[in-house]
Amino acid sequence: MVEARLARFPLKHSRGISYRETGKGPAILMLHGIGSSSASWLNQLESLQGFRLIAWDAPGYGESERLTQEKPFPRDYAAALAQFVDRLLLKDVLVVGNSLGCLMAAAYMKDHADKVRGAILISPAGGYGGDDNVFAQRKQALDELGPEGMAEKRSPTLLGSKGTPEALELIRWSQRRIHRDGYLQAVWSLAQGRLVDDARHFRKRVLVVCGTEDTVTPEPGCKAVAAAFPNCEYRSLPQLGHCAQIEDPAGTNAMIAAFK
Repeated sequence: MVEARLARFPLKHSRGISYRETGKGPAILMLHGIGSSSASWLNQLESLQGFRLIAWDAPGYGESERLTQEKPFPRDYAAALAQFVDRLLLKDVLVVGNSLGCLMAAAYMKDHADKVRGAILISPAGGYGGDDNVFAQRKQALDELGPEGMAEKRSPTLLGSKGTPEALELIRWSQRRIHRDGYLQAVWSLAQGRLVDDARHFRKRVLVVCGTEDTVTPEPGCKAVAAAFPNCEYRSLPQLGHCAQIEDPAGTNAMIAAFK
């Protein structure tokens, strides 16, 4: 089912980065979470009209090459993103991130605000500011369960009560396909990053949203992220968990389309 839907948006490639693209209009750059891929934006690719939608696979995900740094920081993903944006000749983009994608987004926006018109951050992962235990715990889970086991055990925890079987299927599809090396690089970056430090440097408009039933990045942490941006609005999303773009595509699409 997921494969058939994704076939409408085949992967493209740009110097080691794979991505999916559709539409015409103002550019929207969509950044996925740690256990996901460009496929997490499938609902938007299918139904969000009037924009040029670009969903990348972060380094080490999908068919994207992993970073050369064994232990990368968010700034290393931001550097790869900056090169990707430049190659696609993107200007004045709206950045839409989910979870770890928000950590990468903030690192990018810190130094490239001239390329960004604003950002929507969905359930942002704020990073752990150098807590190596996070890396050890995530690595142990991957070693014990593997991608398939993680997909079965972890994916349901990402959904709120509004989640559907179709949403769960899409989340599991990406989780099953993570690459060990790329995932562990991303986990290291998550453990070392601190989104609020980068947020203070970006002065354009930001919207931070979080599901009221998000147990991965609960609302208090997301509100702290929102408070760190100089020009930010915060919204709660009733009955949603960690992946609003998958759980409530219509609501997420409307939110993106209305962003000014």
